[in-house]
Amino acid sequence: MKEYAWLFPLIFIFHDMEEIIGFGIWLKKNRQFLQEKFPWAIAPYKDFSTEGLFLAIFEELVLCIFFSLLVVLTGNPIISYIWLGGFIGCTLHFVIHIGQAVVIKKYIPAVITSVICLPPSVWIIYKCFMQIQGSLLQPTIFMAVGIVIVAVNLKFAQKLIGWFTRKMGIEPVYTGEE
Repeated sequence: MKEYAWLFPLIFIFHDMEEIIGFGIWLKKNRQFLQEKFPWAIAPYKDFSTEGLFLAIFEELVLCIFFSLLVVLTGNPIISYIWLGGFIGCTLHFVIHIGQAVVIKKYIPAVITSVICLPPSVWIIYKCFMQIQGSLLQPTIFMAVGIVIVAVNLKFAQKLIGWFTRKMGIEPVYTGEE
């Protein structure tokens, strides 16, 4: 898996650049539509700002680089399985973005890079699975840990956006009160 380790942060940042560039503008233009049709989907973006989003993505990127570096430096199978779980979580994130665009029947800033990143990500996951030898029990447990880390960190990152926006006194694109 070492040979694929650095593709995770590369794919991650390629995808998240689309979100950084477009999500604030898109949210501003579509917040009323989202508030009316999908209030549960917009709720996590209370006190959203592009600056806060950038900080959250930076935090996620640091975590991604940290695990990729650990895989390369240690070659430890457990770390590799956690890394793979994180990569699977990121890939599922692409599927979710594609599903979001289908459900709301609109472009969302994340869907183009999700469509581009999905095939190579699935290929990388496949190649990594082909390297697993023996029982799948231990790899599955640690991949689940990696997926949970991604899910928990995503919730943390969403809270970080609002916290940073309020702390820095930045005018939010969405306040949750519209």
